[in-house]
Amino acid sequence: MTPRTTHLDAGVRSALRAVGAAAKRGLADPDLAELVQIRASQLNHCAFCLDMHLGVAREQGVSEGRLDLLAAWEEAGEVFDARERAALALTEAVTVLTEGFVPDAVYEEAARHFDADGLAHLLALIAAINGWNRLMVARRIPAGSATW
Repeated sequence: MTPRTTHLDAGVRSALRAVGAAAKRGLADPDLAELVQIRASQLNHCAFCLDMHLGVAREQGVSEGRLDLLAAWEEAGEVFDARERAALALTEAVTVLTEGFVPDAVYEEAARHFDADGLAHLLALIAAINGWNRLMVARRIPAGSATW
Protein backbone atom coordinates (compact mmCIF):
# COMPACT_ATOMS: atom_id res chain seq x y z
CA MET A 1 0.00 0.00 0.00
CA THR A 2 1.23 3.45 -0.85
CA PRO A 3 0.51 6.26 1.59
CA ARG A 4 -1.79 8.99 0.36
CA THR A 5 0.27 11.45 2.36
CA THR A 6 2.82 11.28 5.13
CA HIS A 7 2.25 14.89 6.13
CA LEU A 8 1.07 15.36 9.70
CA ASP A 9 1.39 18.67 11.49
CA ALA A 10 4.06 18.45 14.18
CA GLY A 11 1.80 20.13 16.72
CA VAL A 12 -0.99 17.60 16.08
CA ARG A 13 1.48 14.70 16.35
CA SER A 14 2.88 16.10 19.59
CA ALA A 15 -0.56 16.70 21.11
CA LEU A 16 -1.81 13.19 20.28
CA ARG A 17 1.37 11.64 21.67
CA ALA A 18 0.98 13.66 24.86
CA VAL A 19 -2.65 12.56 25.34
CA GLY A 20 -1.74 8.91 24.82
CA ALA A 21 1.28 9.09 27.13
CA ALA A 22 -0.69 10.83 29.90
CA ALA A 23 -3.50 8.31 29.59
CA LYS A 24 -1.07 5.36 29.79
CA ARG A 25 0.69 6.82 32.84
CA GLY A 26 -2.63 7.44 34.58
CA LEU A 27 -3.93 3.97 33.77
CA ALA A 28 -0.79 2.58 35.41
CA ASP A 29 -1.15 -0.81 33.70
CA PRO A 30 1.15 -0.98 30.67
CA ASP A 31 -0.03 -4.41 29.53
CA LEU A 32 -3.69 -3.43 29.65
CA ALA A 33 -2.88 -0.20 27.79
CA GLU A 34 -1.38 -2.22 24.94
CA LEU A 35 -4.29 -4.69 24.88
CA VAL A 36 -6.74 -1.79 24.62
CA GLN A 37 -4.76 -0.12 21.84
CA ILE A 38 -4.38 -3.37 19.93
CA ARG A 39 -8.10 -4.17 20.19
CA ALA A 40 -9.15 -0.72 18.96
CA SER A 41 -6.62 -1.00 16.13
CA GLN A 42 -8.03 -4.41 15.16
CA LEU A 43 -11.55 -2.97 15.00
CA ASN A 44 -10.35 0.02 12.96
CA HIS A 45 -8.19 -2.13 10.63
CA CYS A 46 -5.13 -0.01 11.36
CA ALA A 47 -2.14 -2.11 10.29
CA PHE A 48 0.36 0.58 11.29
CA CYS A 49 -0.93 0.80 14.88
CA LEU A 50 -1.37 -2.98 15.16
CA ASP A 51 2.22 -3.54 14.11
CA MET A 52 3.49 -0.92 16.56
CA HIS A 53 1.44 -1.95 19.59
CA LEU A 54 1.90 -5.67 19.07
CA GLY A 55 5.65 -5.01 19.09
CA VAL A 56 5.39 -2.98 22.31
CA ALA A 57 3.23 -5.65 23.95
CA ARG A 58 5.72 -8.37 23.06
CA GLU A 59 8.61 -6.26 24.39
CA GLN A 60 6.67 -5.85 27.66
CA GLY A 61 6.24 -9.61 27.90
CA VAL A 62 2.54 -9.95 27.04
CA SER A 63 2.17 -13.60 26.06
CA GLU A 64 1.62 -14.63 22.46
CA GLY A 65 -1.39 -16.65 23.62
CA ARG A 66 -3.11 -13.56 24.97
CA LEU A 67 -2.26 -11.59 21.84
CA ASP A 68 -3.52 -14.42 19.62
CA LEU A 69 -6.86 -14.55 21.45
CA LEU A 70 -7.42 -10.80 21.79
CA ALA A 71 -9.70 -10.59 18.73
CA ALA A 72 -11.93 -13.22 20.39
CA TRP A 73 -11.51 -12.05 23.99
CA GLU A 74 -15.17 -12.63 24.84
CA GLU A 75 -14.79 -16.32 23.98
CA ALA A 76 -11.33 -16.75 25.50
CA GLY A 77 -12.50 -17.86 28.95
CA GLU A 78 -10.16 -16.92 31.76
CA VAL A 79 -7.35 -15.75 29.47
CA PHE A 80 -8.49 -12.21 30.30
CA ASP A 81 -9.56 -11.30 33.83
CA ALA A 82 -12.75 -9.41 34.69
CA ARG A 83 -10.99 -6.04 34.76
CA GLU A 84 -9.42 -6.61 31.35
CA ARG A 85 -12.74 -7.83 29.91
CA ALA A 86 -14.47 -4.68 31.21
CA ALA A 87 -11.78 -2.50 29.61
CA LEU A 88 -11.99 -4.39 26.31
CA ALA A 89 -15.79 -4.15 26.26
CA LEU A 90 -15.54 -0.41 26.85
CA THR A 91 -12.90 -0.17 24.11
CA GLU A 92 -15.24 -1.86 21.65
CA ALA A 93 -18.23 0.23 22.69
CA VAL A 94 -16.34 3.52 22.33
CA THR A 95 -14.61 2.46 19.10
CA VAL A 96 -17.63 1.10 17.25
CA LEU A 97 -20.51 3.11 18.82
CA THR A 98 -22.94 0.57 17.34
CA GLU A 99 -25.90 2.01 19.19
CA GLY A 100 -24.73 5.60 18.70
CA PHE A 101 -23.57 5.72 22.31
CA VAL A 102 -21.79 3.63 24.92
CA PRO A 103 -24.38 1.36 26.58
CA ASP A 104 -24.90 2.02 30.29
CA ALA A 105 -24.20 -1.60 31.20
CA VAL A 106 -20.78 -1.51 29.51
CA TYR A 107 -19.84 1.77 31.17
CA GLU A 108 -21.09 0.63 34.59
CA GLU A 109 -19.12 -2.62 34.37
CA ALA A 110 -15.95 -0.68 33.59
CA ALA A 111 -16.70 1.68 36.48
CA ARG A 112 -16.87 -1.34 38.81
CA HIS A 113 -13.25 -2.19 37.95
CA PHE A 114 -11.69 1.27 37.67
CA ASP A 115 -11.81 4.22 40.05
CA ALA A 116 -12.78 7.61 38.63
CA ASP A 117 -9.20 8.49 37.66
CA GLY A 118 -8.54 5.08 36.14
CA LEU A 119 -11.74 5.22 34.12
CA ALA A 120 -10.95 8.74 32.90
CA HIS A 121 -7.49 7.60 31.78
CA LEU A 122 -8.90 4.49 30.12
CA LEU A 123 -11.42 6.58 28.16
CA ALA A 124 -8.68 9.04 27.15
CA LEU A 125 -6.48 6.16 25.96
CA ILE A 126 -9.34 4.72 23.90
CA ALA A 127 -10.05 8.14 22.38
CA ALA A 128 -6.35 8.71 21.62
CA ILE A 129 -5.82 5.37 19.86
CA ASN A 130 -9.01 5.86 17.87
CA GLY A 131 -7.66 9.23 16.75
CA TRP A 132 -4.36 7.68 15.72
CA ASN A 133 -6.12 4.81 13.95
CA ARG A 134 -8.25 7.15 11.93
CA LEU A 135 -5.29 9.34 10.97
CA MET A 136 -3.22 6.37 9.87
CA VAL A 137 -6.01 4.55 8.02
CA ALA A 138 -7.23 7.70 6.24
CA ARG A 139 -3.69 8.41 5.04
CA ARG A 140 -3.01 4.70 4.30
CA ILE A 141 0.17 4.53 6.36
CA PRO A 142 1.43 0.94 6.04
CA ALA A 143 2.64 -1.28 8.87
CA GLY A 144 6.25 -0.62 9.78
CA SER A 145 6.44 2.67 7.93
CA ALA A 146 9.25 4.89 9.14
CA THR A 147 7.68 7.96 7.53
CA TRP A 148 4.28 8.97 8.85
